[in-house]
Amino acid sequence: MALQPHLRLASDRSAEVDGAAVGARIGVVLADDHSLVRRGLRQLLEGEPDIDILAEADDLHSLAEQMEGHGPQVVVLDLHMPPRSGPETIGDLRERAPETQVVVLTVEENPAFAQRALAAGAVGFVAKDLADAELPDAIRAAARGEEYVSPRISAKLDALNRAMTDDRLTPREAEVLRLIALGHTSVEVARKLHLSPRTVETHRAHIHRKLGLATRAELVRFALRRGLLAI
Repeated sequence: MALQPHLRLASDRSAEVDGAAVGARIGVVLADDHSLVRRGLRQLLEGEPDIDILAEADDLHSLAEQMEGHGPQVVVLDLHMPPRSGPETIGDLRERAPETQVVVLTVEENPAFAQRALAAGAVGFVAKDLADAELPDAIRAAARGEEYVSPRISAKLDALNRAMTDDRLTPREAEVLRLIALGHTSVEVARKLHLSPRTVETHRAHIHRKLGLATRAELVRFALRRGLLAI
């Protein structure tokens, strides 16, 4: 996936607030199946002068209703919500409400997961433990239609993209390579990625062929050079 050339990272907070204050306030719906998380996010965002919390949702059905009823500019979304989860959820939401931007807030920092979320239509991807520092700016960027990725995750995503672009690995192959280099067996990789061990072995063969590497040690050295083991 080709990301937009300029990711919106950490920035001067006062400038962001002043810039957003010129226009209308940003209507936001919070979507997370944990009430304590939603409460904390509401408390965080209610202190922002340019952000209005319009509603909350604890599952995808209620989220769809809140989006239809309130027409928010931004949805802050935990992708692990019932009745189903995953980046494909974003595409469904964007189709339902194309004017609403999606900011993913998650404990999942796997760069392949972030890549799939952005490819599906999210414009923001923020780690939950960084929400207090980054979520308001991510919401403002999303309201402007700009992409924002937590710097910590952006570095991991860059490493993954380099492996894909420079070495012509597919996103799945890059992720399999990362996990193998971290010491996981094919069975463990299969379990983590919800694949069959046979499929993982096929990816592994393709990786060895594309990179011209024969051993796990060579894969580890390659992954280190590419920065994949820092993710």
